[in-house]
Amino acid sequence: MTTEDTQFTVGKTTFYQGENGTHPLFRIEPGIPCRDAREQSSELMGYVRELTITGLMDEKPMMIVGCALLECDGQGADG
Repeated sequence: MTTEDTQFTVGKTTFYQGENGTHPLFRIEPGIPCRDAREQSSELMGYVRELTITGLMDEKPMMIVGCALLECDGQGADG
């Protein structure tokens, strides 16, 4: 068993939104295997990339706003 298989998220990072980052939006729960969190993050960031490109090509700014929120989620799962 590798070290990566035995490392888990600690659940201390909270992600905020709003003016001056005053509204807690979500946090990564404790006890998630780090490998699983990174895989989920990678998959989510792939979706963000595709949606951003589609939003730009189709001139749909709301898709890009949604991507910004997904990107925060994806980066959080990686952190």
